[in-house]
Amino acid sequence: MALVRGCMEVLDLAVARESEREPFMCLAIPGQIVAIVDESNRLAKVDVVGVQRNVNIGLLDSDGRGVGPGDWVLIHVGFAMSQIDEDEALETRAMLESMGADYEQELEELKTSVIE
Repeated sequence: MALVRGCMEVLDLAVARESEREPFMCLAIPGQIVAIVDESNRLAKVDVVGVQRNVNIGLLDSDGRGVGPGDWVLIHVGFAMSQIDEDEALETRAMLESMGADYEQELEELKTSVIE
């Protein structure tokens, strides 16, 4: 599932919105690792529907194997949050594309993000 709940960096915003009763969620977008660009800092170049950005893959090292080129991951705020298989990645992308404007906004934010 591509919805990440309990995002600490946006918790204050969620509390502020509570009185407004707006729905709130964080999206994680599937991407495929193209290359490891900085092994010591655990940064990888990931392709998300043609947009390539560096993301931190260090959170996925806890199992001892990590991830590498060709692997699919769910990305949120510059971090690979979990590894998924290709079928789940494509299914998740189709679901996100059906969300329309919310997904497009997330892609626009991804295009302007930079991790070096």
